[in-house]
Amino acid sequence: MEEVGTATGDVQASAGLLTPAWRKSSYSNGEGACVEVAQLGDELVLVRDSKVADGPVLRFPSAVAAAFTRAAAMGHLSR
Repeated sequence: MEEVGTATGDVQASAGLLTPAWRKSSYSNGEGACVEVAQLGDELVLVRDSKVADGPVLRFPSAVAAAFTRAAAMGHLSR
């Protein structure tokens, strides 16, 4: 996992000028307690706080993000 400075400028610079298409879960309740994700090419998944669109961005390899999503969906991350 790497943190990228800001949602637009640094992500574009570090990823060869690809522009992320951010999306929020359809389960979002509209109260702002959500994250947004974007697939950047075939290699990276970006994650940011939906309340701070120009704030820090976390960058994960696509395989790591997919493994996390599978584990969460199967309930392996529950307490």
